[in-house]
Amino acid sequence: MTTDSEIPRLPAWHEAGLPTYDGELPPLDHELASWPGRVSTAGPVPLHVREVPGPAEETGLFVHGLGGSSTNWTDLAALLSVRMNGLLVDLPGFGHTQPPRTYDFTLRSHAEAVIGYLEAIGRGPVHLFGNSMGGAISMMIAAERPELVRSLTLVAPAMPDLRPSLDRMADPRIVLAFLPVVGRPARRALAALSDRERTLQLIRLCFAQPHLIPPQRLAATEAEFTARRGMPWARRALDRSTVGLIRAWLARKPASLWTVAARVGVPTLVVWGADDKLVSVRKAARTASLLRNGRLLVLPDCGHVPQMECPEQVARATLGMLAAADTGQW
Repeated sequence: MTTDSEIPRLPAWHEAGLPTYDGELPPLDHELASWPGRVSTAGPVPLHVREVPGPAEETGLFVHGLGGSSTNWTDLAALLSVRMNGLLVDLPGFGHTQPPRTYDFTLRSHAEAVIGYLEAIGRGPVHLFGNSMGGAISMMIAAERPELVRSLTLVAPAMPDLRPSLDRMADPRIVLAFLPVVGRPARRALAALSDRERTLQLIRLCFAQPHLIPPQRLAATEAEFTARRGMPWARRALDRSTVGLIRAWLARKPASLWTVAARVGVPTLVVWGADDKLVSVRKAARTASLLRNGRLLVLPDCGHVPQMECPEQVARATLGMLAAADTGQW
């Protein structure tokens, strides 16, 4: 088994001979803020789902990360529409999905919400995509319900990474907010941040090259911050999902995410940004090596959300995996 310390020095390393797609991709439309969506009551938990048109024969289902939403997949889903139609879900408490009153926001509950939706729509097996927390959730689904999953693409999945670091915080004053005396002014300063300032903090945290982000994407992210301030469940969803993720990181066998990874057998592509501040790229090789049918792509000059920062590279690698899997060469 590969350990974190055995990973080659970055910024650029990926498994040799990784297949890629050399065909035409649709041009990216940065004027498109997001794909249209609606609340689906198909499963046990109503979910807001955005739909991306594409060939009806294959479906991709996309699961966002902690604090994210379905709009995190806007560009990648558009590029992949050459092969599949897309369903971009908002997890309960995020985006436009209002959580049930008794929802507990554990990774298990998030996974069951997605499983229930997949079972109800009957469009599987799907190509399953997950970023960050959504990657951990997608991995759980693939391990437990392989008949629902045709392939798996994990984009910087939130594997256990408990190292303390101020670099992992959007604003270092968050630490001060929990301390006596200095905590109150720190909390006031954080509360006074505008939606634009919060957006820029998030972008600097999640992207390696924030200056390259199209202004329309910045505006869309800012609009989401503004919208969430009007959702009474948003803060609770973020806080409790964070606790749920940390508990998953602390879980021991057989619930450990490392154990879950070893149970995944579908063709799996793991994509990581070399400059990921939130989940260390040093977890990448161990993750890919545990997956029974997994391979790894590490992208230089890319952060925690490669599907947003480097969508064309992720699309070509994913389509390459699918083509190879089609012919038994993955």
